Amino acid sequence: MKSPVVKRSIVIAGHKTSVSLEDAFWDALKEIAASRRLTLSDLVATIDSSRTQGNLSSAIRLFVLDHYRGFASSGRSHGANERGTASATVA
Repeated sequence: MKSPVVKRSIVIAGHKTSVSLEDAFWDALKEIAASRRLTLSDLVATIDSSRTQGNLSSAIRLFVLDHYRGFASSGRSHGANERGTASATVA
């Protein structure tokens, strides 16, 4: 049986690292980066530098969850094209 978690490589601050994420989280992360006009590497680097505990994969999942929770609570469409500063708690 194929695992729903896929390991992908990404370059953060010039260093290659692996991140294990489900496709849904990976797709959402790419969508968030595009809406902020950031590269995926830049967004992940910001998430990485903002995390206080846990591994990078968990930090990314929490970031994506916080992002979409922010849209749900504000009534905004998740497809809206807006740019914001990225941090672990940015929606």
